[in-house]
Amino acid sequence: MSRIVVFGAAGKAGSRVVAEAAARGHEVTAVARDLSRIASVPAGVRLVSGDVTDPGTVTDLAKGADALVLTVGGPDAHLYTDAVASVASAGRALAPAGPRILHMGGGASLLNADGVRFFDAPGFPEEFKPYAIGQIQALDAYLGLGDDVTWTYLSPPPVHFAPGERTGRYRTGLDHPVTGEDGQARISYEDYAVAVVDEIENPRHLNRRFTVGY
Repeated sequence: MSRIVVFGAAGKAGSRVVAEAAARGHEVTAVARDLSRIASVPAGVRLVSGDVTDPGTVTDLAKGADALVLTVGGPDAHLYTDAVASVASAGRALAPAGPRILHMGGGASLLNADGVRFFDAPGFPEEFKPYAIGQIQALDAYLGLGDDVTWTYLSPPPVHFAPGERTGRYRTGLDHPVTGEDGQARISYEDYAVAVVDEIENPRHLNRRFTVGY
């Protein structure tokens, strides 16, 4: 059993990570700025109001934790880099027993068949650019950390990522989307959560980014 702290637990991905981890018997703390946005949580899950961009709050919650999961998002690019700075600070403050960080990344930094980031390819939607810029900067921030912080950045597919069915099946890739027979990359939030908890239980992508798809 691991002690897992999930930031952004009120969101689509965060709520599913909380449910998946709790169903497997892990000790889960669900963190959100506004707890009223969390309709319900599985039995045994601890609810905490907190801000992932506040280093003191993050360090307090990180004490005794095995993993910090970040599933936060918004149009302010600083949110992502501030979150990375907070969890990295907590990891260093609690070293050598600091928790591992798992970050729900973006798909825009993945590479298309031509080796170009989806963000840089023609036609990338303007409305998604603020979110994409923040997630790209977050990945760059992780890549700039030293070996004293252990992290994993998990990118969903760049387009087809939505609530759906939990199949428990997925395939992994590194910097290119995992595509199906139709050439499209897809994953449900439910199976994304499966991949997050699998990575906590069986670490395979230490200090690097990976992606998942069917």
